[in-house]
Amino acid sequence: MTPKKADRLATGILYGIAGIIVVILASLLLYILAQGLPHVSFKFLTTPSKSFQAGGGIGIQLFNSFYLLFITMLVSIPISLGAGIYLSEYAPNNWVTGLIRTAIEILSSLPSVVVGLFGFLLFVVKAQLGFSIISGALALTFFNLPLLTRNVEESLKAVHFTQREAGLALGLSRWETVTHVIIPEALPGILTGVILGAGRIFGEAAALIYTAGQSAPALDFTNWNPLSISSPLNIFRQAETLAVHIWKINSEGNMPDGPTVSAGASAVLILAVLLFNFLARFLGKRIHKKMTSA
Repeated sequence: MTPKKADRLATGILYGIAGIIVVILASLLLYILAQGLPHVSFKFLTTPSKSFQAGGGIGIQLFNSFYLLFITMLVSIPISLGAGIYLSEYAPNNWVTGLIRTAIEILSSLPSVVVGLFGFLLFVVKAQLGFSIISGALALTFFNLPLLTRNVEESLKAVHFTQREAGLALGLSRWETVTHVIIPEALPGILTGVILGAGRIFGEAAALIYTAGQSAPALDFTNWNPLSISSPLNIFRQAETLAVHIWKINSEGNMPDGPTVSAGASAVLILAVLLFNFLARFLGKRIHKKMTSA
């Protein structure tokens, strides 16, 4: 076989494998959307769920998912940004730094159920926070922190060293160079990683079963006092998220229209995760284009 024929054969095999993977993923997504979208309506998205009656929605679960995501990112973004800046700009190249990076790699590959059990032991039991939004957010912080830290570090390292030299040559301090030159240049990559991490958190279930709880108490959306037990902003209340709700419907089977609600909730979850991914790509390209044209 000539080298050209071997090259065409190998290329064809790779294209075939890629095509099979795309077809499988597209078929799965289209099946979920085709089964669920007909059941999605404004009423479905806004009404509370029902355990032993038909006609319930996912309003509270959907709010809980976004609120828990907000609290998680509020905790994890500053920590990961500081850790990424330290590892990229200040950490010396020695065995301690290598150990830290190894620990980050190990933590990023932990199964979410292990993180959930760790959060249950540390936050729910030891810290006596109970099944609550704050317990779930702190557990998801441990789950998301290694990935965000690695993303920030890699985005900062991708900035060419001449940018650093230019900042120092202008008389800026090292910290001023990082904050005024390096971070703005790396912002598209950082923002993309943050949004993709948000999408991963939004669809998480295993870690939240053991920390945020499996119930969705009725909420009074006219009461915005964070200390009130019925307030949507109370971080110490239980909060069943959309992903946990889907798992609960299919595991307990106490809902007459369970398959319908599960299909609709799955479609909403898939659309939300897809939206996070498309938003990350769009904003990343938009910011990068603005910065390069400025």
